[in-house]
Amino acid sequence: MDSFVEKNFRSAFDKELISIVDYVLNFKIESEEAYETAGLCLLDSLGCGILALNYPACTKLLGPVVPETIVPQGVRVPGTNYVLDPQLAAFNIGTMIRWLDFNDTWLASEWGHPSDNLGGILAISDFLSQRQKKLVIRDVLSALIKAYEIQGIFALENSFNRVGLDHVILVKLATTAVVAQLLECNREQILNALSLVFVDGQSLRTYRHAPNTGTRKSWAAGDATRRGVFLAMLAKKGEMGYPRALLGA
Repeated sequence: MDSFVEKNFRSAFDKELISIVDYVLNFKIESEEAYETAGLCLLDSLGCGILALNYPACTKLLGPVVPETIVPQGVRVPGTNYVLDPQLAAFNIGTMIRWLDFNDTWLASEWGHPSDNLGGILAISDFLSQRQKKLVIRDVLSALIKAYEIQGIFALENSFNRVGLDHVILVKLATTAVVAQLLECNREQILNALSLVFVDGQSLRTYRHAPNTGTRKSWAAGDATRRGVFLAMLAKKGEMGYPRALLGA
């Protein structure tokens, strides 16, 4: 039986958010080719991230907010000694992967880099594996495949850049969905989390165009995947959602 919140979502939305929830909760990935491809994307993304550690402009942004802080049973950041909370770790990993602009690209009505979602996926997978739920690489790849599909499908017909918004909104959307599933959120909690994605103010594309082009373009996706982790974790705690978020009324 639908929850009260889901009934409100069903009446207020064009069912996009419910379709995402159904997908992350119920779709069974049966394609071995998809897993093989996702595995290559994972290796490629980690390689991009490790190479980025050679660049001080990147490394100065990494690590804990308070120097030398180590979070007990926290998330390890590849290639470093940092052990952080899952949100900050998602930012670190996502920023590393994106920094050199070498990771994958998807071009449609909107463009983007779906492997950016690995910042949140890897952070929450490590966090859960150390505390309560042992995950394996196939779990990581399943989340990555679904993140690719969510970001990629929404990019086919939605051009955010034409209205001045940055494409990392789709990183936040996909990360929130798959991280909420990894956290074992129920349907209502995932709907709540996804609504919070759209209630958020979204990043402008200002930093991607002259005369304002700047280094934020290299950490914007890290910030988006971090925010996805934050919203999913809030929803897991029972934070409310907003059924009419897309309608604005």
